[in-house]
Amino acid sequence: MTELKTKSIDSLTEKMQDVEEGSFRYHVLETAKNFKASWIELGQALYAVWKDKMYKEWGFSTFDAYTAREIGIRKQTAIKLLRSYYFLEKEEPGYLKKEYLQTQDTALVPTYESIDVLRLAKNKKALDADDYRDLKKAIFEKGKDAREVRKELTALIRQRQELDPEEARQKRKEATLRRMVGVLRSLKKEAETARLLPSGILKEISSLITKLESEIQ
Repeated sequence: MTELKTKSIDSLTEKMQDVEEGSFRYHVLETAKNFKASWIELGQALYAVWKDKMYKEWGFSTFDAYTAREIGIRKQTAIKLLRSYYFLEKEEPGYLKKEYLQTQDTALVPTYESIDVLRLAKNKKALDADDYRDLKKAIFEKGKDAREVRKELTALIRQRQELDPEEARQKRKEATLRRMVGVLRSLKKEAETARLLPSGILKEISSLITKLESEIQ
């Protein structure tokens, strides 16, 4: 792994020699070189490249082609970097202040994978504000990695479902009703197209679909 990392850094260094020093393109390459210790800077730079389509000015047809050929990172990694940085910018802007980052223990700086887990947790209806705050504390203050945070997130969701069985039952009910409505709509359409059933039965099926939809919250 060390040898591969060294080769990657050497490759970026060579590319930097062919780019105007001080230019934004040079800056992106430089942040990529420091990727492990400074993913936030790279995420910020890549977000600007993606948003303003700068990669086209540099001779790349797509953002994926640019990150793969020039920066040397996979599409999936680039997407996570963009999402994680944008999440911090939108939800935790205070954390992006340089003064704050510079005072942090390097070991406690969250990885982009951990931030991506936090981003997903933000949209989980099963979690409340206190749950989210605890996860955020585990990431920002305790420096837990993505694997640990993901385990905690899964445990919290299970716990909430166990504490509120009625809510879990309601969700199962809605999911079942949605599947039933989908199946009935499909079969009704097939029967109408092939004229397999009399109009009276088709009307009854339509009425049943309406009743089932009314049960879906």
